[in-house]
Amino acid sequence: MFELATAAVEAALAAGATYADARVVVRRNEALAARDGELESTLRTEEAGVGVRALVGSSWGFHATGELTDAAARAAGRQASATARASGRVAGAQLHLADVPVAVDHYETPHQEDPFAVPLSEKVELLTGVTATMIAVDGVSAARAHIRAWDTEKWFVSSQGHRISQHLLEIGGGIEATAVGEQESQRRSYPQSFGEYRTGGFEVIRSFDLPGHAGRIAEEAVALLSAPECPQGEMDLVLEGSQLALQIHESVGHATELDRILGWEAAFAGTSFLDLSQLGDLAYGSPLMNITADATIPGALSTFGYDDEGTPAQAVDLVREGRWVGVLSGRDSASLAGLPPGGMVRADGFNRIPMVRMTNVGLVPGEDSLAGMIAATERGVFMATNRSWSIDDRRLNFQFGCEIGWEIVDGELGRMVRNPTYTGITPRFWGSLDMLAGPDEFVPWGTPNCGKGQPLQIGHTGHPAGPARFRGVRVGVRG
Repeated sequence: MFELATAAVEAALAAGATYADARVVVRRNEALAARDGELESTLRTEEAGVGVRALVGSSWGFHATGELTDAAARAAGRQASATARASGRVAGAQLHLADVPVAVDHYETPHQEDPFAVPLSEKVELLTGVTATMIAVDGVSAARAHIRAWDTEKWFVSSQGHRISQHLLEIGGGIEATAVGEQESQRRSYPQSFGEYRTGGFEVIRSFDLPGHAGRIAEEAVALLSAPECPQGEMDLVLEGSQLALQIHESVGHATELDRILGWEAAFAGTSFLDLSQLGDLAYGSPLMNITADATIPGALSTFGYDDEGTPAQAVDLVREGRWVGVLSGRDSASLAGLPPGGMVRADGFNRIPMVRMTNVGLVPGEDSLAGMIAATERGVFMATNRSWSIDDRRLNFQFGCEIGWEIVDGELGRMVRNPTYTGITPRFWGSLDMLAGPDEFVPWGTPNCGKGQPLQIGHTGHPAGPARFRGVRVGVRG
């Protein structure tokens, strides 16, 4: 595979590229789903190919082929250079790449059980069993469960001398119960909406203990049908960790992508309210807000050895004590901005050009606890598990809905409420953060469905988070 990647790079250089790199990628995918005690679907796929980037003057060119032969790889390299030359006819400044160490290395995801070696019968029995448990609860109208795993091998070669191989394992899944009433339906999910994902083996699925939570999730879905509506007004808001993870993803992760800040990218998530002239000065949140992008966290979904342009995995501060201090970048965007590259460039498969993607963008733990937050709150709402979200194309104004909430009255958790929502403006919302859980309550929540780019690329991102309290938030928004 290294020879194929080398052939592609050599051909791109011979065709006029000043820099080139190539990735040979072999990826297997398995997806299983069950509904109401029966197997609903199974899917196993495998794809392989080589993708080549070529830099000519101010422009990148990219080409990919699914044919793993020397001739096809060289043809892809030549076409990548031709595309870069054609793109360069539009006037632009010479594009430079920030320096990174030239590496010859191998990385493999630490794991205990190969997900693809676990018997299919065992996986099917798990999924059908938990859905049977949920659908048996009186009032549940539909019960679903799923598991999905990816096995990805990559071989990366650059014209600067990189030769890096990686073997990445990603896996996740979850359960969901839906109850339908006369006027509305309610849903409860576990471990979070759309499932929870990590790097590792099948031991990740075992750690979720799906059977142990199936009954509770089903009962909560039914109970929500008769629960009172979420109260309205400005009050304290306590968020459970997976909801806070999505809040980070939408209002911090996308906003700090340097290609969006520079105006290079706007698809699927818009641009950003941030301006590089504010870096180091802008107040993003309260002093409790410390956010890093760290691709080295064990078990997190966006953990790897090197990104898709050979930059080593690392931790980069994005927000420090409430101040915006860093960005998510690649070698080209970092060079233009005069910043060190952060190793945040990845592609969704061999046939997509690498672009800036979030790594494990999450909070640094605080010193409080969920119990302490509730005890310290006179009037508020505790909300858990995302149900819906909306945010403007500059990542400023947002509204989130959660699956379930509980009132907090005089320091105690009160009655369950349905359709809990909250809204805010990004810096003002993060500025109201005044309590944050410690490391014992933090989870490296995974998001397996982050869309970006045209053609669409699906990114796998991680978001370490735990419970947190925000003061004076508008909750119970209707419509």
